[in-house]
Amino acid sequence: MKHTANNRRKFIQSLLALPCLSILPVSAAMRTPRATEGPFYPTKSMRYGDIDNDLVKISNEVKQAGGEVLHLQGRVLDTNNKPIKGARVEIWQCDANGHYLHTGDRNPVPLDKAFQGFGHTISGHNGEYSFRTIKPVSYPGRTPHIHVKAFANGRELTTQFYIDDYPENDYDFLFNRMSLEQQEAVSMRLKQGKEGLEATLDIIV
Repeated sequence: MKHTANNRRKFIQSLLALPCLSILPVSAAMRTPRATEGPFYPTKSMRYGDIDNDLVKISNEVKQAGGEVLHLQGRVLDTNNKPIKGARVEIWQCDANGHYLHTGDRNPVPLDKAFQGFGHTISGHNGEYSFRTIKPVSYPGRTPHIHVKAFANGRELTTQFYIDDYPENDYDFLFNRMSLEQQEAVSMRLKQGKEGLEATLDIIV
């Protein structure tokens, strides 16, 4: 049956919202589930000179990247839900054509040279981070996703963020390796904002 995993996840979400469960004791937060780095993490020599947190617009370039603009934000937290200041957060993803900024990507589609492909930021006083990027797209074999790395408190965490309830999630081999709780922790709920799509997702290391 299609979308079975998503239906089960919605059912669990509805149970968690019941008042009778609100009296449960608070325990340590689950760490953001790890995921493979994948073959297309760009080396320093592959990255464009502009590697800030705006992947849609490259400095000194007039053209803006193709795709739907997505404002991704959240906080970097420890398992006690305390914010981590000064954490380095990196993201990388394919462009709107499905091509990565990586010399090893053999996908026979044009590379969007206006898309930065990789970016990083440093978390603020309250652990906050933000990126301006594009809504991830699928490419052969994978559902849409954004690769994420966080360096905080001496730990390195690599994961992938997905679009909540996206139909192709049900058939993605990496997404379906996770439990429903883990899937929930890395699923972005997209909403329309004033300047494009918006999503908020915390990273717990």
